[in-house]
Amino acid sequence: MSFPNWLKKNKAAVIAIALTLCFAVANSILLLKDFYYLSLLPLAGLVLLLFITKFETGLLCMALLTPFAIDMALFPKMELSMPVEPMMILFTLMFFFRVLASRSYDLRLLRHPVSIALLASLAWMLITSCTSSIPLVSFKYLLARLWFVVPFFFAAAQIFRDKSRIRQFFWCYAIGLIAVVAIATAKTVGNFSDLQTLHRVMKPFYNDHTAYGCVIALFLPAGFYFIFSRNSKGWARLFFLAIFALLVVGLFFSYCRAAWLSVLGAIGVYVLIRMGMKVKWMALFFALGVGLFFTYQSDVIYKLGKNHQDSSYDLQGQIKSISNISTDASNLERLNRWASAFRMWKEDPILGCGPGTYQFLYASYQRSYQLSTISTNAGNLGNAHSEYIGPMTEQGVPGVALVICVFMTTFATGVRVYRTAKDKVTANMALAFTLSLLTYYIHGFFNNFLDTDKLSVPFWAFTAIIVALDVYSEKRSPEEPEPHGEAPRPTSSAEDASKQASIK
Repeated sequence: MSFPNWLKKNKAAVIAIALTLCFAVANSILLLKDFYYLSLLPLAGLVLLLFITKFETGLLCMALLTPFAIDMALFPKMELSMPVEPMMILFTLMFFFRVLASRSYDLRLLRHPVSIALLASLAWMLITSCTSSIPLVSFKYLLARLWFVVPFFFAAAQIFRDKSRIRQFFWCYAIGLIAVVAIATAKTVGNFSDLQTLHRVMKPFYNDHTAYGCVIALFLPAGFYFIFSRNSKGWARLFFLAIFALLVVGLFFSYCRAAWLSVLGAIGVYVLIRMGMKVKWMALFFALGVGLFFTYQSDVIYKLGKNHQDSSYDLQGQIKSISNISTDASNLERLNRWASAFRMWKEDPILGCGPGTYQFLYASYQRSYQLSTISTNAGNLGNAHSEYIGPMTEQGVPGVALVICVFMTTFATGVRVYRTAKDKVTANMALAFTLSLLTYYIHGFFNNFLDTDKLSVPFWAFTAIIVALDVYSEKRSPEEPEPHGEAPRPTSSAEDASKQASIK
């Protein structure tokens, strides 16, 4: 065969080799000239090609890579989680381009109560960014929230119309997480008596043990569901069971008390849901408990102050230290951050100080008698340590009200899908992911991580799963038995008519 004929027959291979050599030469020159970031352009081109040709696969790739992402300062005073945050930015731009070009986005997703609450929260965040004490910080914070929410909620909700994609997304992130858990657990061996070392074994993948424990707790309820789903059989079920067991081990050795409490809380709510309790009664009992706490807070705080058990590698000691507000440094610092946040909020209860600005402003609001051994004025040890107090301080009362609205609407939607879905798989899947999200809602009282990719990716994706299951699942009529074996309660003819109207 002559060379021209061979070249014509292998044209695609020759072009691929030529492009590869060009990229290699270009990268070598850029590296020699110290243009490190420009050398990533060929890789960016490949990622862009992936998003253009395999849009859904791109979402799964980001989920797989997120547990391994590491914060890097690419520009002065600006860190990005590499490599996933640049991919999220590119994915967000690609999503907007696809929607504007094809005009094919499902408007039922945008009209869903969860989407409306989320859009209202983003709109209020934009308003408070304009009135922020440090506008540049607030607008950076808003942009980061957009490239978390757009790919993993608005784009994912439409992708999750196919239930197989839900399973694929869950296991993509879970596989990455399991690898990190295995590495952290291996580091734990031989250091059981050194609590400070145990709090650092998950680095550099997770910044501290609280975020690490939180994400493991988030995956436990849904992971338990996949073990016993009808698609998991034989060796696959044993494999999923082994992964679940490793997650439980990781949760235990995270020594994150808030994560432990969140899982116990989710189990308790699961029992209430299975008993048939309505969401409004759950909310009422919770509000009653909060009211009783504030009514008798003096007595409660006095009794808690008598507990001197500090954090410990011993399980019993670690559990006892949860209520220690007299000597435990972690608890004292959390109370210090909350007290500072309330003082800041009182200065502007409607607009707040601006999204993302708390950590740069709270130092002057601290009081010497509330400082702990780990207190700092540098603003380098995190935020308000609450998913509710933080937004209240930075975005005022409307900000925290919208956050609670997003959480409560998602929870109510998940329970409703569980009770009305015609398909048993859909019903149980909705319940599993609702309980997974509930672990974060509970954990949110003690920490906030939605400004990080590690928690935002699964959190908003799980929220999108609940919305997708609600929009795309077939609902049963009131006369049909519930798919999980519970008989419907007797209803009057008036109730039947109103329910039929609401279903339609």
